[in-house]
Amino acid sequence: MSDSPALPPALFERADDSPDASFYVAPRLVAHIDAATIAALTAYYGEVLADADAVLDLMSSWISHLPVLPDLTRVAGLGMNEVELHTNSRLTEYAVHDLNADPRLPYDSESFDAVLNAVSIQYLTRPVEVFAEIARVLRPGGISVVAMSHRCFPTKAIRAFHVLPREARLELVSHYHALAGGFETAQCIDRSPSGADPLWIVVARRLEQPSEER
Repeated sequence: MSDSPALPPALFERADDSPDASFYVAPRLVAHIDAATIAALTAYYGEVLADADAVLDLMSSWISHLPVLPDLTRVAGLGMNEVELHTNSRLTEYAVHDLNADPRLPYDSESFDAVLNAVSIQYLTRPVEVFAEIARVLRPGGISVVAMSHRCFPTKAIRAFHVLPREARLELVSHYHALAGGFETAQCIDRSPSGADPLWIVVARRLEQPSEER
């Protein structure tokens, strides 16, 4: 699925369009949002995840911000740096994979109850293709959760996240789900802690329908 018919290509321009594999070759074992915002995100995950869920941590790093409970049966991490992924103690498995080079997810259809993306959505240059894949790997009724804040690697973030105000960025990520298909209408939630980094969440549920109907 191409992003270009519905979304202007200029939205996905980046200051640094060199291969992402080169940019992410060195591990960055740092937090990308502050402690209060991490706690708010962890609390939200605790509300929407359930015991025995299988979770895909998309664009993962060395921290997944997952709560101790509920007890998850599978936490697959997909990211750009093997050292970061290997360091992440919450992952039961991981894969190094560049979604901008290949948006296909290396997982079976209907494998996960939740697909999480924490403060990394601004780096996707082919988001509609990726979200079509998210819909494919989610079980019917499963959820896509995209958490956003205001920090980024500026040269690798797409132009949209530099020029659009907060509400427009949330609408854009909601639109990714709509264009990809297979999701109920996305909901936007503000869980920003007082005096800390903002936390904006877009959540959409996979339609309750058999795979063959998609």
